[in-house]
Amino acid sequence: MKSKTLGDTDEITVIGVDIGKETFHLVGFDHAGERVLRKKIKRLALKATFEKLPRCVVGMEACMSAHFVSRMLRELGFEPRIIPAIYVKPFNKGQKNDYNDAEAIAEAAMRPNLRTVAEKSQDQLDLQALHRVRSRLVARRTATINQIRAFLIEQGITVRAGRHALQSSFEAILENRRAEISPRMRTTLLGLYGDWLWVDERIKAISSEIEEIGRSEENSANIMTIPGIGPLISTAIVAAIGQGDVFDRGRDFAAWVGLVPRQFSTGGRTILGRISKRGNGYLRMLLVQAANVILMRPHRWDALGFEPWLRGAVDRMPHNKAAVALANKLARTAWSVLHYGSTYEPNRNKPLGAI
Repeated sequence: MKSKTLGDTDEITVIGVDIGKETFHLVGFDHAGERVLRKKIKRLALKATFEKLPRCVVGMEACMSAHFVSRMLRELGFEPRIIPAIYVKPFNKGQKNDYNDAEAIAEAAMRPNLRTVAEKSQDQLDLQALHRVRSRLVARRTATINQIRAFLIEQGITVRAGRHALQSSFEAILENRRAEISPRMRTTLLGLYGDWLWVDERIKAISSEIEEIGRSEENSANIMTIPGIGPLISTAIVAAIGQGDVFDRGRDFAAWVGLVPRQFSTGGRTILGRISKRGNGYLRMLLVQAANVILMRPHRWDALGFEPWLRGAVDRMPHNKAAVALANKLARTAWSVLHYGSTYEPNRNKPLGAI
């Protein structure tokens, strides 16, 4: 099929954009589903190109710079839709290339009931970046500690589990085991220990910045009124979903985080398996950690308003399953706090399962 040129694109109703590092590929369809645009442009020419196009729906896959492109197109009067990659894949036809990807994105964008990704503001992206940097640094610190332990074990030296146990005894080990550790190995260990301390300081600085944002940002402060949720989780939720407008109810948010059972239902039979683990794995991990902290303090369940439901859940479920169930409730409560702009108020006469 011969595509029309940019001068003949007045009938465009939807455009699919395949976002690349340097180039963008555009494929547009008219109201009849006929392809009327097929064009490759440089990233710097994106705004100038779209200024010449009729205002329409513009679909793009959720990826780096998608939110930036979405905000720019919205300012120009377009209707951008950021689509999860998993929803675009069924529309791919033929071999994989940039034009086929853009065409699949355009066809997915035409679906009326397709669930899209909420457009993030610059503040949300900044906050999300802080969390990602902190997560990477924590992983780097863990890797450094594990390497120090491995080198010590090779010298026949073992230290009890825990980061603080190794940190408090490291210098004493190097001093007391001087005869067992070669000078070169000692230098290597001291270098790794220096890396550890530097990463620790970076983690503390970023954590302090996140805590300050959590206290000053209204939505984060409201979420922090929920038991077990501090600045790290509250800011992570705000960075991920803003005010939660993309979800119709709290259980949809919990499902997006991946805290609901995976379904294998057919023939009228409902078969539920393990949790789906879809969506934001970082946020899911934080919520499960918060639930485990609450489970460790049963004497406080009544004061927090968790006693009726949580006591029954613990009695009939294994510990990990109860922790995931509580994390699900925390996620639903957080969405409710965001959606209604309120704070958490425990109601001891109302079971948590009714939230």
